[in-house]
Amino acid sequence: MTRYPRPLRPGDRIGVTAPSAGVSRPLRPRLDFCVQTLRDKGFDVVVGECMDGDAVVSAPAADRARELTAMLTDPAIAAVVPPWGGELAIEILGLLDFEHIASAEPTWLVGYSDLTTVMFPLTMLTGWASLHGANLMDTPYAVQPGHVAWWEVAGRSEGAAFTQRAATAYRSSGHDDWEANPTVTQRTLDRSGRWSLLDPSSGPVDVTGRLIGGCIDVLSHLHGTPYGDLPSYGAAQGDDGLLVYLEAAEQNALDIARALHGMRLAGWFDHARAVLIGRTPAPDSPGCTQRDAVADALGGLGVPVVLDVECGHVPPQMPFVNGSLGRVVVDGARQEVTQTLV
Repeated sequence: MTRYPRPLRPGDRIGVTAPSAGVSRPLRPRLDFCVQTLRDKGFDVVVGECMDGDAVVSAPAADRARELTAMLTDPAIAAVVPPWGGELAIEILGLLDFEHIASAEPTWLVGYSDLTTVMFPLTMLTGWASLHGANLMDTPYAVQPGHVAWWEVAGRSEGAAFTQRAATAYRSSGHDDWEANPTVTQRTLDRSGRWSLLDPSSGPVDVTGRLIGGCIDVLSHLHGTPYGDLPSYGAAQGDDGLLVYLEAAEQNALDIARALHGMRLAGWFDHARAVLIGRTPAPDSPGCTQRDAVADALGGLGVPVVLDVECGHVPPQMPFVNGSLGRVVVDGARQEVTQTLV
């Protein structure tokens, strides 16, 4: 059973900490602008101590784990929104007391990329819903038509449902230059595209299941550990089954193929009703594209595999609530996902 945090409301406190990478001095103006954006929406924002961007991580692992735990279990904090992901969130997993966290009232944890290293086991081990979507540094960007802002998702009450539609365009290049323009709020989406099916003969698709997933680059290191036991989580959902969503950040296609094969061998797709694969900026390999990698590892899985979903490192991002009951429809021009907070 998924436990949902109370709805986020203006006046609520949002905690900012960096469980992985911090923010370097040249990008502090962007961070300040993002914090002010939330304050302008009426939220009380507190910034923690683990934010340093001079090294790979924001602080020693014990300090990062302690500050994240304190924010997640503080009844005065309604949501924790890190600036972004990074590289080594995995360092803090063994230092987080998930039993202690589970004993507290749920708090929203928002983000994607390396943050899924924490969000994925948080949902599986505590039952808390977590919110996979734009992180703090992306928060000021205008929300695309058909999508819902993460703070609006977090503001919905348990039992609520909302539908998001596939975007018609995406961004083909990297981040804006936040050092030169820290207050940018509009993205240029310069390439058209919609969702597609790995096997077109598997459509039309209309399937439901509990949403769970994240970044392949980091989650592929969790299977076989207590923090990546997706088969047990899937079994616990009974007839609901799973909608597993995954996206590649930067690993080449052959690395992604191996990672997906490992996940499949570990039973990650045993309870899947469908697999959603995010649009990716990650490179192809000689003789193997990113699409080839998915086909090699997940072809013949026996469930629909939907490609180019907005759930990763290519803007725009579509928020997914881990643990929510999702319904995915891919039927001609109708391409949408509905999430119900039950």
